[in-house]
Amino acid sequence: MPEAFTDLPTPLVADACVRCSVPLRAAHPGIRPVVAGQQIAGRVLPVRHYGSVDVFLEAFSRAQAGDVLVIDNGGRLDEACVGDLAVLEAGSAGVVGLVVWGLHRDTPELAAIGLPVFSYGSYPAGPERLDEREPGALDTARFGTHLTSDEDIVFADDDGAVFVPAGQAGPVLAVARQIDEVERDQARKIREGQTLRQQTAFDDYLAQRAADPSLTFRQHLRRTGGAIEE
Repeated sequence: MPEAFTDLPTPLVADACVRCSVPLRAAHPGIRPVVAGQQIAGRVLPVRHYGSVDVFLEAFSRAQAGDVLVIDNGGRLDEACVGDLAVLEAGSAGVVGLVVWGLHRDTPELAAIGLPVFSYGSYPAGPERLDEREPGALDTARFGTHLTSDEDIVFADDDGAVFVPAGQAGPVLAVARQIDEVERDQARKIREGQTLRQQTAFDDYLAQRAADPSLTFRQHLRRTGGAIEE
């Protein structure tokens, strides 16, 4: 399933979630790959961090090839929770990337390793704390207001990260590909001189809206087959 995402950006996955009435769970703004241009998709391997790397090592013992380690560090900005050794170990366990609700360190080393790491930035200091571990530390990971588990697939690229229930990923990706085809065709036509206003019959929409103020542009787009807003 994740292989179908390789050429689909997260904005299309997000749009497809909306169109499929799948609750949109996108990481809050600011998450970026350590190396720009990287893209990952895979089953969530959840873990909650409490100040020690041991919880990651335990999670890796449960990893399946193609998993993405999703780390819940509470969005903390006063410590980096993952560095080069953990990322190397992740790769040895078959993990294809990491998505961190928190910070990373060892930036040059991570870039050299090449395994995609998505986080909210870098910080030189690791944890000084060691908190009590909660039940379910390897069952779910919080990511902002969202809760993720191994029943989700995470998609991440330069625009951010989106979590989709595995059971709904097939329909979501199919719709994302349909939207992609429509938007690629629209972009081609713009480059060839046909404006987006012409393609969406925007003048007709304005005339119809004048007669019916309740008409929305999205309703008009559904009638004309446009896909630019959902």
